[in-house]
Amino acid sequence: MSTKPSTNIWIRRQQCPCGDWKCYIKYEGDDQLSVSSQQIKTETTSASSSLEAVFTPYVGQIFKSDEEAFEYYSNFARKNGFSIRKARSTESQNLGIYRRDFVCYRSGFNQPRKKANVEHPRDRKSVRCGCDAKLYLTKEIVDGVTQWYVSQFSNVHNHELLEDDQVRLLPAYRKIQEADQERILLLSKAGFPVNRIVKVLELEKGVQPGQLPFIEKDVRNFVRTCKKTVQENDALLTEKRENDTLELLEACKSMVERDADFVYDYTTDENDKVENIAWSYGDSIRAYSQFGDVVTFDTTYRSITYGLLLGVWFGMDNHGETISFGCVLLQDESSQSFIWALQTFVRFMRGRCPQTILTDIDSGLRDGVARELPNTKHVICIWHILSKLSSWFSLPLGSQYEEFKAEFDMLCHLEGVEDFEHQWNLLVARFGLVSDRHIALLSSYLASWPFSYIRGYFLARTMTIEFSQSLETFLKRILSGQTCLQMFFEQVGAAANFGNLTREGMQYMHIKTCMPIEEHARSILTPYAFRIIQHEIELSMQYATTEMANGSYLVRHYKKMDGEYLVIWIPEDEQIHCSCKEFEHSGILCRHSLRVFSIKNYFQLPEKYLLLRWRLESSLVPIEDHNAQSSSDECAQAFHSLAATLLTESLISKERFNYVHRELTGILDNVRNMPVIDEFAVNMVANNVSES
Repeated sequence: MSTKPSTNIWIRRQQCPCGDWKCYIKYEGDDQLSVSSQQIKTETTSASSSLEAVFTPYVGQIFKSDEEAFEYYSNFARKNGFSIRKARSTESQNLGIYRRDFVCYRSGFNQPRKKANVEHPRDRKSVRCGCDAKLYLTKEIVDGVTQWYVSQFSNVHNHELLEDDQVRLLPAYRKIQEADQERILLLSKAGFPVNRIVKVLELEKGVQPGQLPFIEKDVRNFVRTCKKTVQENDALLTEKRENDTLELLEACKSMVERDADFVYDYTTDENDKVENIAWSYGDSIRAYSQFGDVVTFDTTYRSITYGLLLGVWFGMDNHGETISFGCVLLQDESSQSFIWALQTFVRFMRGRCPQTILTDIDSGLRDGVARELPNTKHVICIWHILSKLSSWFSLPLGSQYEEFKAEFDMLCHLEGVEDFEHQWNLLVARFGLVSDRHIALLSSYLASWPFSYIRGYFLARTMTIEFSQSLETFLKRILSGQTCLQMFFEQVGAAANFGNLTREGMQYMHIKTCMPIEEHARSILTPYAFRIIQHEIELSMQYATTEMANGSYLVRHYKKMDGEYLVIWIPEDEQIHCSCKEFEHSGILCRHSLRVFSIKNYFQLPEKYLLLRWRLESSLVPIEDHNAQSSSDECAQAFHSLAATLLTESLISKERFNYVHRELTGILDNVRNMPVIDEFAVNMVANNVSES
């Protein structure tokens, strides 16, 4: 069996970071793998539903094509305990193939073969026994439309028909799907014997032994065929890789002429062939000057065609959107390769290192960051760890896994280091994982992933679920359907070109508390950042403060829903520090600090607590129509006044209320169905309001 050529050269890296080549990971939530894990169930369901709908064929039955007839007869055969094969076809110059013969797999007799000149020739018993079950098709053209009809049909067999649990083992029904093919090749490359590959697939799919849609013999034949094909095509793949990387290099040279700030670099091996290559665009470098404080270095994908590791540097802009800083293709995952990549990236960004870098778990990458970015905080993306938990612990823990995962999630969000370390040791001991290599791996990275350790690191909200989803969407967009490196280069270039972005007019940001601090923040921050601090301002009103002797404050929720937080206030230079460290973590003030500012009668926040990276003026694409907010405010005030009067009048009687409710519901439906014209409408509404 041959593999179907992939339409995408990128796949997720499958080697487990624990370093054991025989340990492979499966990502929770990965679309391709989740589909793969459900493949057997889907196939069984669809097959059974299609079999239930198949009736016995009959002479005169019409089909649109011969392939449709073959599929129909094949489903009928499987339901009745046999399989079929294609026999004779008859062709003419005018009609082409006008007759197709489908027969039972045991039709006819094997012709005696000439025995090979060996001492002990193999004498295989043939399954063919002259069975006369058949379905013959004839093509005809009716009113210019081609169709096929059943000209002969017989369902008389001279052999025993098989039961359901036996018929699925016939060669015609033993198929290895594409997703399973990739998994088999991966496990084979890691050194798994065929019998263990079958057991791994059974465990992953959750089926009983022997219930896969193929048998061990099929896997062995597939692996043998693929190894032979790989050996035969190795030279061709090497040549294709060299050509593709040279085309990529030429594309980089050409881009310099179109983008004066575009930069690239590469290394060559001992044969002067391109080994590693990195590049970044002018827009990306300019964006880094504003938002390069936190960088995510994603290395979760590699080229299935060439084996090159893909690394993409990402950031978050002041609107919470994913932006690309650059790309690199590496020959391997060694420390030397990562060191070169990081050196090159810092050079591209004119020597400026990020405050924080987020990566996946990788010992080579950790060594590279420690050497090249000694003053940068290194954080392991928590969602990378969570995506691996099932592969690491579901098998050894069995029914206890869900409980383990729930406690693990709780531990990730503990605030105190001592509390975390205590609970971590209890968790490991309770579930008997003291000697587990994945627990040892996580323990070696403890300073980089639990919230209690990294809550003082500046991350600019890149650890939120929203950003991880945005990052995944961005990656899939630039990786989908790419069949060569040059196409990938063009796709990345289009995504990195901020000139293609358009910001709609500033969306209306409704004031919820009427506090001057809120209005001040709205006038300076982007809608994304304002919504976050607005939520904190709302919650700050639910907190009580207790002033300490040294001028600091203990802040606690009035219902005591969480613990006390210490807010240190230094009036001389308007400094505020909260023990929750939210400002240090995200660059946006927490509810505890905002509560203290409120009781100190601050009507505006100090400038240093409205970071430049979250301000409107830092936007990569200018926001049009800056007057929209004030116009929207006028509209909002007019509607609030009208709505308040309407509410008062409608509550006088039930009839009034029902009438107002009915009419407003209709008005709302009509407004939602109206097309959006342009920003001119906002100004017109504002003028009408002021005139009235």
